[in-house]
Amino acid sequence: MANLIQHAKDQVSQLTAQAYAAAAAAGVLPPGVEVKGSVEIPKDPQNGDYASSFAMAGAKAMKMAPRAIAQAVVDHMDLTDSLFASVEIAGPGFLNFRLGAKWYGDVLAEIEAEGPLYGQSDEGRGQKVMVEFVSANPTGPMHMGNARGGVLGDTLANILRRDGCDTWKEFYVNDAGNQIHKFAVSIQARYLQLLLGEEKVPFPEDGYHGDDIRELAQAFYDLHGDQYRDVEEAQRLEALAAFGLERNIPKMQADLRRYGIEYDQWFFESSLHTSGYVAETVGLLTEKGWTYEKDGALWLNTTQLLKNKYLAEGKSQKQVDKLDLKDDVLRRANGFYTYFAADIAYHRNKLEVRGFDKSIDVWGADHHGHVARLQAALDGLGLDGSHRLVVVLMQLVNLLQDGQPVRMSKRSGKAIALHDLLDEVSVDAARYFFNSRSATSPVDFDLDLAIREDSENPVYYVQYAHARICTLIARLAGEGYAVPKAAEVQSELLSSQEETSLIRALARLPEEIHAAARDYDPSRINRYLVELAGEFHRFYSACRIKGETPALLAARLKLADSVRSVLANCLGLLGVTAPEKM
Repeated sequence: MANLIQHAKDQVSQLTAQAYAAAAAAGVLPPGVEVKGSVEIPKDPQNGDYASSFAMAGAKAMKMAPRAIAQAVVDHMDLTDSLFASVEIAGPGFLNFRLGAKWYGDVLAEIEAEGPLYGQSDEGRGQKVMVEFVSANPTGPMHMGNARGGVLGDTLANILRRDGCDTWKEFYVNDAGNQIHKFAVSIQARYLQLLLGEEKVPFPEDGYHGDDIRELAQAFYDLHGDQYRDVEEAQRLEALAAFGLERNIPKMQADLRRYGIEYDQWFFESSLHTSGYVAETVGLLTEKGWTYEKDGALWLNTTQLLKNKYLAEGKSQKQVDKLDLKDDVLRRANGFYTYFAADIAYHRNKLEVRGFDKSIDVWGADHHGHVARLQAALDGLGLDGSHRLVVVLMQLVNLLQDGQPVRMSKRSGKAIALHDLLDEVSVDAARYFFNSRSATSPVDFDLDLAIREDSENPVYYVQYAHARICTLIARLAGEGYAVPKAAEVQSELLSSQEETSLIRALARLPEEIHAAARDYDPSRINRYLVELAGEFHRFYSACRIKGETPALLAARLKLADSVRSVLANCLGLLGVTAPEKM
């Protein structure tokens, strides 16, 4: 579970502090000065592997020139048994440290010891985190936006788990409310058209127009005939809604399973209503003084809740007063609870009843106005929604083919369906491309690029690196050369720029995983994979393996196998396969 980059940084600080203490004891530097210098990785490797600003940070307090301080520190520094081979003074007084063979060997040993879990940490400290994602209305096929949200949420949950969180994946099924009523009304219109003729039954303008609605109506007719023609509309709508949901939800589950996504739970909105939990939650808000009645409806004082939230976050009263804030209806005059009321209840269930420390929701960017309102409502319940509810807003996907936008679905005539997309490109390509940029950036999904088998296709480029190493290992095994244990490798032989650069790239993974978890940005792993594959291809072109001396062959073979392990590890985080042959 070691972060060897951080370990090296910590040792730079330790070595520098010890050298300063020795120089002060010798009377070369003034004693008792607290220096808070930084340790950074220089952009140019010519400036060493790590650079300390200790001398410059201490110049004012010591009343000495930085280079003079740096010289005294270097003169009293002992690198014996350290991770570093040398230290030198550069520029205005930087201390530039160069890593020794031990550190490079330690990286290979750590990858060997951790195996597929290399890069894991306890940064998350066991925090119980729910990642809720996709949560599409079960009124039609999964579409492109769902596809992007699916891989973002799934990969983010994987990364958070690797970073030390106790993660849970959930799909919130909106099986109640207006959209389900509209769904049932749409099927009803098509069903009655089958019975009475299309010209006699108008289709609602705001209904769902896809072919999938026609198919559901036909399936309902095939099963029930005209049995529901003359019943009360409420009874017919209830039967049609149940019929549609019973067929659509398993299809959604099958599409997501094909896409490599399995949830810990599918949570049904209807359960919140039937259990009385929505009413109870609204009652709690009323008890706390956050609701009022107007025009027969029950309203949430969202305006005041948001003002409290923004003031707590540091906005001035003047800034808050300028905001155009509005209240929200929780219960309509007809007695029905709104979607917002159910959403508050659902998140209360997450944070209070099930005890998640944090809920991370992946939403489309068009829901941005809902974020602060929901956080504020949870604040009003005393659940600290402003900090415990994190919403990752996801930008749109632009599907391209032959350089032109692809807008229509083969089946529904509307958004591109996920199952249609997966008929065109592999699951690996879909998952990789949808996660290729941060959620805050739109994705251009190029269908032509996704199926290309060359280095222009990033997922092919990365998978090819893995397969290339597997082929190399198999070929050398056939000639009697097995991958050695890290302890058997003479790491000092891995000294070329291509070799050391590749090992430094391998060492970065723990930091990349933590940064991806911290920033809720799983696309960092995509970028890391492309960089690592590039480093390997450069190493493989410059550093011969077969035909070298046994010791050098073994060292380079171990390095290649370490890259293979890390590539497979990261592809696994993305839910992408690591093929052994291509």
